[in-house]
Amino acid sequence: MAEINRGNFGLSSGRLFQIFRDGQPHTKAELAELSGLARSTISLRLDPLISLGMIAPAAESSSTGGRPSSQLVLNENAYVVAGVDFGASHAVASLANFSGKILVSIETKRQISDGPEVCLRWMIAELKHLLAGQGLTSDQLLAIGIGLPGPVEHSTGKPASPPIMMGWDGFDVPARVNQEFNAKVLVDNDVNVMALGERHVAYPDVDHLIFLKAATGIGSGIISGGLLQRGAQGTAGDIGHVRVSSGGDVSCHCGNFGCLEAVASAPAIIKKLVSEGLPIRNTSDLIDATRRAKVEAIQAIRQAGRDIGEVLSTCVSLINPAVIVIGGSLSSAGEHLIAGVREVVYARSMPLASENLSIVQSKVGREGGIIGANVLAIEHVLASDTIDQMVERSID
Repeated sequence: MAEINRGNFGLSSGRLFQIFRDGQPHTKAELAELSGLARSTISLRLDPLISLGMIAPAAESSSTGGRPSSQLVLNENAYVVAGVDFGASHAVASLANFSGKILVSIETKRQISDGPEVCLRWMIAELKHLLAGQGLTSDQLLAIGIGLPGPVEHSTGKPASPPIMMGWDGFDVPARVNQEFNAKVLVDNDVNVMALGERHVAYPDVDHLIFLKAATGIGSGIISGGLLQRGAQGTAGDIGHVRVSSGGDVSCHCGNFGCLEAVASAPAIIKKLVSEGLPIRNTSDLIDATRRAKVEAIQAIRQAGRDIGEVLSTCVSLINPAVIVIGGSLSSAGEHLIAGVREVVYARSMPLASENLSIVQSKVGREGGIIGANVLAIEHVLASDTIDQMVERSID
């Protein structure tokens, strides 16, 4: 929960509601003390929140004397949100409550290259099925968070020239979904969504974090000051196309040469090892080779870690994160990849920026995408402006 300052809530129910996001029960007296509002004003701001079901009575708590004081708490199950994670060849749809607990989910093999109509029709049908299975209506679904494996203009929800998403460029995802659901639709790239999921589960108290995904491509999600940083057009964290010293004249699918992704992604490493005579067909074979202590595979993974560390060392100087989390399929190589990252980051970064820096493997793994998609939706629903809009509509 954001820091609470006395007198910072004005007349807004939504601002007052933020106190409840700590998950703890509060009395009206406590709310008055925290907000600086009179108890009569507190009651006026709480009434619509109670009517909407956003907060509810908790167990009675004994006060220091006299009658026990009635407590109120965030109603985590008042409504639901949906989280949907699209990968290149899979898709997961889920429903979650306000705490981020996933209530139900379904996963399938689904090619993102099938295009937006096919993929979104599947998503819409499955969300309706999941809602019905929970005895819920579409009106109880307040927001849908969607992660896509490509660049997204977050303000519009439209994919922007995604390299592996044929037919998705400029497609209005929110408008299509809103033909079926009257819920806010939020769309972001998969790495940003994974960063949200990792922080929610493993690092809820860390306000400065970089999540790096190393897989078919390489990208990062940046959390600074507790907030996901997207930049002006939503491309913040796209480090896969930063030129690295070992890149030379290696061509990249983006049209440039020497990009990090061209030398340190899974396809790049596999291509190199195949040229050296190793029978490696895919990422699973690559990870298996490192586990079987194949020297060539270990050396290639370690060098990929160094290349990634070269770019991350600049990020450390610019952003000063407390934690760098390495995820994606290549992270399954474990210490072989991370050791290369650490070697360069700790050598090149200023001591003040790196002395307390942790560089670790993802604790959440492949679940980070679906968790983060739900967090994306939850953060919107529970924001003060959204709550105020709900209150206004309920009064009208």
